[in-house]
Amino acid sequence: MDNKDSANVNVNPLVNEAVIEAPLAEVWNAWSSGEGLRAWLAPHAEIDLRVGGLMRTNYNAAGQLDDAQTIVNTVLSFEPYRMISIKVVQTPQGFPFANAITRMWSVIYFAEVDANHTTVREVTLGFDADAESQQMRAFFERGNATTMNQLKEHFAGGGK
Repeated sequence: MDNKDSANVNVNPLVNEAVIEAPLAEVWNAWSSGEGLRAWLAPHAEIDLRVGGLMRTNYNAAGQLDDAQTIVNTVLSFEPYRMISIKVVQTPQGFPFANAITRMWSVIYFAEVDANHTTVREVTLGFDADAESQQMRAFFERGNATTMNQLKEHFAGGGK
């Protein structure tokens, strides 16, 4: 990699943050339960909220959990109403960043702003300087922003 290429390398954590128009308990439930995840994130979703538990999602409405398009994350840690950390352990078939994803994990923080507003801050870590990791970072820059917007829209529409 020459100096020109290294100027475009970003190994810093990827951060997305939003204020959600909902109480902390409702936003926490949206991330920490299968019912909550299915309401806004993916039509097929479940989470076993315990250290080592699995969070499984499938964004294809015609799909099902455990088919080739299911994404599986392991719950690394959590503190109720404050934080969940997850790491991808299975990608959907055809995912283009199979090596780089093994070094990445995400931490989602929750903080009450007031009785009806909650800050959600997603920090994705584990990016390296190699081309695959940098391409994956760009992929998650778009994807994580979309996820945060979906959550905001869900609650803006009165979702529970």
